[in-house]
Amino acid sequence: MSGGEIVVDAIDSSVLRGNPLKDPTRRDIAIYLPPTYDPNKRYPAGYAIVGYTGTGKSLLSVDPLGEDLKSKLDRLIRTGKMGPMIVPMPDCFTRVGGNQYINSSATGRYDDYLLKEVIPFVESRYRVGRRGIWGKSSGGYGAIVQGMLHPDTWQALADHSGDSCFEHVYIMDFAKALAAFREHGGPEGWLRWFWRQPVRRRPEFFPVLNTIGMAAHYSPNPKSPHLGTDFPFDLETGEFRPEVWARWRAWDPVNMLEKRGRALRGMRLVYIDCGTKDEFNIIWGARTLHAKLRALGVKHVYEEFDEGHLNITYRYDVSLPLLWRALR
Repeated sequence: MSGGEIVVDAIDSSVLRGNPLKDPTRRDIAIYLPPTYDPNKRYPAGYAIVGYTGTGKSLLSVDPLGEDLKSKLDRLIRTGKMGPMIVPMPDCFTRVGGNQYINSSATGRYDDYLLKEVIPFVESRYRVGRRGIWGKSSGGYGAIVQGMLHPDTWQALADHSGDSCFEHVYIMDFAKALAAFREHGGPEGWLRWFWRQPVRRRPEFFPVLNTIGMAAHYSPNPKSPHLGTDFPFDLETGEFRPEVWARWRAWDPVNMLEKRGRALRGMRLVYIDCGTKDEFNIIWGARTLHAKLRALGVKHVYEEFDEGHLNITYRYDVSLPLLWRALR
């Protein structure tokens, strides 16, 4: 059996027009078509959304010590671990470093972009039956939040190490962000400086960029002079701001479950996994999600493994076959 095909197309977005970060509105979308794709047949679709600092085509990056997504899908299908599936990989990157796949006045309407433009674009060109959504880190967060927000759109989801229990994940970055803001005249000054750097993947940059990005998603405020965003700490003194933090907590999946968790009962698959050594402490959020889903009576698959947050794409060997079986 020959391998699948990657088609790269572009979406001219009207939803993202006028976005506050002036990010591009013409966006590439890479789409994996399985081997022997037949345009007369319907296929399940597993929409792939990526972690922070990535974009859809990042999943296709060649890694001589690992396996890119196309090679993985080809192997899983060739060996019979899963059947043919279409995998769209949209670009939702932003100037604040990535996406949480929700609408925000500080970043743009990326929830609407997925539902109102990406899905119709893909499914006007390819015959899709059921659809699911999956990803790792911010992509895992996006997958479970999309499942709760839009249970009529998605029939299955897979959340690999997705942000949850925000107290354990984000607060540890705040002091580093405050120090960087002080040095560069505030978050907007730091962000301008960051984009002038020739090397942007320095480890010390991530906590600062991540703090800006999460604030832009969880606590936007069009009236704020600081990137249209409220921060959960005073930018001058560092004093914690509980009223802003409450807005972040409202977007935490472990809290969203209280109002929206029952919507997941209709899912054909809810898959969650996380490494026990996750460097961002996401294991505690994963365990909390598992406990709360069980209490709500939501059938789900939960697994832990002895790794950290990075270099865990081998876990897709577990989730993707399950996603295909749920959607076929």
